[in-house]
Amino acid sequence: MSPDLLLKGIVMEMPIAVIVQVIAGILGGQAIGTAFQQEAMSQLPKIISGAVGGVAGGSFLGSLFGGAAGADPAAGGALGGILGNIIGGAGGGAILTAIAAAVMNAMRNR
Repeated sequence: MSPDLLLKGIVMEMPIAVIVQVIAGILGGQAIGTAFQQEAMSQLPKIISGAVGGVAGGSFLGSLFGGAAGADPAAGGALGGILGNIIGGAGGGAILTAIAAAVMNAMRNR
């Protein structure tokens, strides 16, 4: 495989991974917001923190399990691909939304 084709494959896969991470992060953030009934957070902060946390969590989990650009896809197993993006995105979105909600509740209760 020529380097040009390999580079084009990596560049084309990146936007799909980020989109999956954003969607999974929003869903994770909404789930944690619903589970804890966060009164201090409206929908917009939950969506934003979920999306940002989703990209961060998905990227972290993907790089942890070998999903980094240029790595052998087989080395990462299932968690290096789309499943890793979904799990990492949902987890990262939930974690960042929970942190943001705790901070907003603490500021509200001052």
